[in-house]
Amino acid sequence: MYRTGDLVRWNADGELEFVGRADHQVKIRGFRIEPGEIEQVLTDHPDIAQAAVVAREDQPGTTRLVAYVVAQGALRAEDVRQFARDRLPEYMVPSAVVLLGELPLTANGKLDRAALPAPESGATGAGREARTPQEQIVCDLMAQVLGLPRVGVDDDFFELGGHSLLATRLIARIRAAFSVEIGLRTLFEGRTAGAVAARLDTAGPARLALAKQRLPETVPLSFAQRRLWFLHKMEGPSATYNIPLILRLTGELHLDALRAALGDVVARHESLRTVFPEADGTPFQHVLDEVAVELPVTDCTEAGLPEALASAARHAFDLAGEPPLHVELFGLAPDRYVLILVLHHIAGDGWSLGPLATDLTHAYTARVQGQAPDWAPLPVQYADYTLWQNELLGDQNDPDSLFATQITYWTRQLADLPDHLDLPTDRPRPTITTYRGDYLTVDIDPTLHQHLTDLARTTGASLFMVLQAGLAALLTRLGAGHDIPLGSPIAGRTDHNLDHLIGFFVNTLVLRTHTHDNPTFTQLINQVRDTSLHAYAH
Repeated sequence: MYRTGDLVRWNADGELEFVGRADHQVKIRGFRIEPGEIEQVLTDHPDIAQAAVVAREDQPGTTRLVAYVVAQGALRAEDVRQFARDRLPEYMVPSAVVLLGELPLTANGKLDRAALPAPESGATGAGREARTPQEQIVCDLMAQVLGLPRVGVDDDFFELGGHSLLATRLIARIRAAFSVEIGLRTLFEGRTAGAVAARLDTAGPARLALAKQRLPETVPLSFAQRRLWFLHKMEGPSATYNIPLILRLTGELHLDALRAALGDVVARHESLRTVFPEADGTPFQHVLDEVAVELPVTDCTEAGLPEALASAARHAFDLAGEPPLHVELFGLAPDRYVLILVLHHIAGDGWSLGPLATDLTHAYTARVQGQAPDWAPLPVQYADYTLWQNELLGDQNDPDSLFATQITYWTRQLADLPDHLDLPTDRPRPTITTYRGDYLTVDIDPTLHQHLTDLARTTGASLFMVLQAGLAALLTRLGAGHDIPLGSPIAGRTDHNLDHLIGFFVNTLVLRTHTHDNPTFTQLINQVRDTSLHAYAH
């Protein structure tokens, strides 16, 4: 007896079916793939007469599956990929499909693999042209949020660098463009512009639109602000929730232009001139019409700078009557300065530092030239968002409201949550919170990063989800138990009108991972993915 190298399988009738040759087996991203199995699935399509699947390395270091198909009817490349996607795991779905009139054969009647043409740019996701206005718009929106010149209909959003944060921005822009509501799960499952566009017709109507509001006499606090105000009242003024932004300035500094630019930014963002007084024990937002931004200038040495910045960053805000932005300038030399802007968390978050720095730069450049900044007005202000949020969530006592739905979800999700994780720490847990925490930075080398990214891609997850699953597994191994709740910040900017607004939108979600019954790591990633997507939806 000898091995023929033929691969076969039993069919439903108890007969052996030829699948392919063992010597054609390929390995892509760590997966062993038999192209014959993919060919067998493709030829089950009623409009495909023949199919051949090969692994090509048209670009050094990048191996991908390409399907060559002979159609016997009207057929699109994306139809073929979708057909395969519905029946095969993601790692076995061809990256490109080439439609041929016939497959090239050798003199012996076998497939001439060397004669198979390389996919044209239009056959890959990067080049296939949109066939409907919906596909084109989704492609354009993906390109915008990814910062790319263009995105093809079949390009995988996550392979191009997409992640959960960018996915949230993309969903918001799709909502604005098409007036429909699709969830993050749609993007994680569809992944391409073509797949997302195909689901728009069955998507539900868009939620209540965020727009300018007619402001009442007293504007309530947002739900996020209520948390911060409560802690502020309980603990008193402190630097715990200060967010410092430090900018080094070199060259000639126009002090008057900088003061004017700071005034421009504060005038542009109402959140920077909002105070939080109380009426009958209830706080509310009061937007000041004008605020004179103070800019004290202090001479300082390089050696004394760290302590000077630390002192400025510890500024204690009086939220009831003081605007939530504090600014100081330190002069190191006639052409070297350090500017620190301290933003209280009740008026901003980490994302807000981007618009703050960008707008200040734009305004300062204009003021140096003797002009006012020429920028498009913001579509909404934070008070508009607060009123919209309250209207969107509805009355918590109404069982049909979104508020009640979300409360029900989180009550069920966090039932019997562990009070804390038991870890083998080097010192006892303090009985009272001291806020003496710190960041632990972990470097991931390029090879490991690529492996993690590949694992995320093959499991239909984001890199964050893979890392979270890994952390949960590690904590279990360190003795923290099998019920691992982890706090994860989420941007909370679910509308494109909030992209450039300074305000407090970030929220912390408790993502709970169960490591009981010794799951495989792939099973753990799938659990984390499902938990995260449900959490994002609530």
